[in-house]
Amino acid sequence: MSNYHRYRVPGGCYFFTVNLHERYPNDLLVKYVDTLRAVVRDIRQTWPFHIDAWVILPDHMHCIWTLPPGDADFTNRWRLIKAGFSRQNPTNEKRSTVHRARGERSIWQRRYWEHLIRDERDYNNHMDYVHYNPVKHGYTENVSDWPYSSFHRCVERGLYLPDWGDNNVDAELDAGER
Repeated sequence: MSNYHRYRVPGGCYFFTVNLHERYPNDLLVKYVDTLRAVVRDIRQTWPFHIDAWVILPDHMHCIWTLPPGDADFTNRWRLIKAGFSRQNPTNEKRSTVHRARGERSIWQRRYWEHLIRDERDYNNHMDYVHYNPVKHGYTENVSDWPYSSFHRCVERGLYLPDWGDNNVDAELDAGER
């Protein structure tokens, strides 16, 4: 068993990548996006966090959260979100012998990627990465065309121009997966 440690800072700002267990082909997250949104909304009632950015793709999602002062427990929030989403979706996924023996669903990858945002530049790079991801993966040609993204809210707040990302900024992004 691996000895995996997560870096925790109370009140910290974190970037996350969360993947489905079977990534390709799979459209579960966009197919049940309303369920995912409702689960997140419910979890935030008892385990608050600020959503700085979020993009939901068919088989994975990226987001940036800021936790409340004195709170570093993003692990429990993700456990509850994954479990809540799993409980509200059909049980037709393939399950391994291990999953069946443990009584587990096999919707999500067990782990997720998290990164503590270090400074304003790091924050801006990750914000751009989150919002440009649908273009990066070929789901749309323009960032503004992807409906499952906080990009639209960020445009309303004046953080992005409506046509941001239309000129292929991917080469300039320094965040996320490598």
